[in-house]
Amino acid sequence: MAEEFKPQYNFTDDRLNELKQLFPEAWEDGVFNVDTLRSLIGDYSTDHSVKEHFGLNWVGKQDARKIASKPPTGTLKPAPGEGVNEENTENLFIEGDNLEVLKILRKSYMGKIKMIYIDPPYNTGNDFIYNDSFEDSTEDYLRKSGEKSEEGLLVSNPKTSGKYHANWLNFMYPRLRLAKDLLKDDGVIFISIGEDEIDNLTLLSKEIFGEENFLGCAARVSKKANNQGDFWSPNFDYVLTFAKSKNNVKPFFGGINTKEYKHQDESGHRKGELYQLIRLYMTSLDPLRGCNNQRYWIECPDGTYVIPPGKIFPKELKDGAFIPPATGDDKVWRWSYKSYLEKKEQLFIKKVKSSNLIDQDGNPAKWNVFTKTYLNDVITKSSAKPNSLIEEHINQKSSHELNELSIPFSFAKPSSLIKYLSEIMQIEKEDTVMDFFAGSASSGHSVIDLNSSDNGNRKFILVQLPEKIEEKSDAYKKGFRYINDISKKRLIHVIDKLDKTQGFKVFKQSASNIYKWKNFESQNDGLLPDLFSKIESAFKNPLVEGTTPEEFITEVILQEGFPLTANQTEDQDGIFKISHPWVPYTLYVSMLQSFKNIDLKALGLSETDHFVCLDMAFENNDALKQTVDNQCKLFTV
Repeated sequence: MAEEFKPQYNFTDDRLNELKQLFPEAWEDGVFNVDTLRSLIGDYSTDHSVKEHFGLNWVGKQDARKIASKPPTGTLKPAPGEGVNEENTENLFIEGDNLEVLKILRKSYMGKIKMIYIDPPYNTGNDFIYNDSFEDSTEDYLRKSGEKSEEGLLVSNPKTSGKYHANWLNFMYPRLRLAKDLLKDDGVIFISIGEDEIDNLTLLSKEIFGEENFLGCAARVSKKANNQGDFWSPNFDYVLTFAKSKNNVKPFFGGINTKEYKHQDESGHRKGELYQLIRLYMTSLDPLRGCNNQRYWIECPDGTYVIPPGKIFPKELKDGAFIPPATGDDKVWRWSYKSYLEKKEQLFIKKVKSSNLIDQDGNPAKWNVFTKTYLNDVITKSSAKPNSLIEEHINQKSSHELNELSIPFSFAKPSSLIKYLSEIMQIEKEDTVMDFFAGSASSGHSVIDLNSSDNGNRKFILVQLPEKIEEKSDAYKKGFRYINDISKKRLIHVIDKLDKTQGFKVFKQSASNIYKWKNFESQNDGLLPDLFSKIESAFKNPLVEGTTPEEFITEVILQEGFPLTANQTEDQDGIFKISHPWVPYTLYVSMLQSFKNIDLKALGLSETDHFVCLDMAFENNDALKQTVDNQCKLFTV
């Protein structure tokens, strides 16, 4: 029989399924036996008779856990026209409360994000945190963002508050818990944080990700030393780093300037690989080192010979070169003559306007000799690790790049910092980067920059609250009213400047398009007459008035676990076919109110396909409904 299409977010079931896989013995007749689990883990279980134990506890922790596991109440709606190259991009910019948005995305993107970078409020006493609620979260968000409430989307958290640290931890816990779900098994999260909460955040993150998955903490020079502060000049912040599973993460590498690898092989077995050219010529020679075998002739494509500057020797050649004795004034090659004979095919001899070499007649040479050094080889062989003191990516860099883009924004992280973190963890060209405190979109800027430098196809998912801009700010004076408008404008400018082929789509957090999924709240919606009116409307049409096919499809694909960028084609008028490699079945979606003139047999449905449509479309034709249900898994609204 056809099933009713219902919300399918169930975090509790996911957790229980994980336990069932790890401890199948603890399941008895479908019920989880805690005592059996305790016996299985032995000494690692907690003795509840002892109330004191090591761990981070604060007022409201239990509520924070409940908020993390509470399913979302809304959906996302596409905002066509607000992005760039929307038909050819998988980059996403989402406006909304990041906690709800993470919940909405969880089913589709669980285990799919390679890297998360976030720059949450540092909790200095002057920061604002999100005003989380146990109420219908999306309705509450829409009410506040629609300026129907004086509460606002953000609340201050002054140090004078009795729950100053607890409020901040309650705000961070559910977001980090969901972030872990979204990471791939070899994924990593980087969290920028100041000294006010570095200790608490470290303990909180160790609890969520596991102490064994702590990859370390780097200190970042945020600004040049100044005379501020009573004791130490506050010019550092920190980058906490955790893995989803440390055993699956490749070691970080550092000390490699990837910008130098600007050449690309166009053919051969290393086609597409990046390399840099390094001169074989070495400027100095220590006669005590015994470098007699590092000075020899090398033949060029035109038949002439070149050698580093120094005493000229006859051109009598042996095996293509003559090895003269070296003096303290002579320059040499980096390779010994033996290495040259073994690796001469790796040389790249290039005609140049100016060379440090001399030819067989003692004149400045027209050729120079280089070696090809491939980036992949350096990464593979490199044992260098990135320095835990990050000095190059100060906030001043961000100010400069934003000024160049005419974007007014203060306290943004430089895009070079996120690009650097992406490089040291070696994210692949098809990986996805997420930032759910997007701010001015530095993370999106970094992904666009990285792709433009190596022809990659990395994707970004950015989430930003439509936070109001202060009227006294430069941004307000330039016409910006919300932070998310600044984010989008920056992405548009960066794409125009760096790579016009890249783009992004915009989605916005919204209430459900399906009437019966919307909660009725008398304090917001009115009294019983409003309730009866909604029930009557739902009988006539289960969808909210004004719902477009694109909006309905978006809500359905998120419920079904498809990503927002899944392939969509209109198989027949009003019936859309959705597919994506992440999902093992094909989805058909329709919001037609009647199938009277539609040939459903032409769809070629299979038993693994899912078909979501309005129940009213069958017009009480139970035979037709049963026929479709026999062909596939039918869900009706």
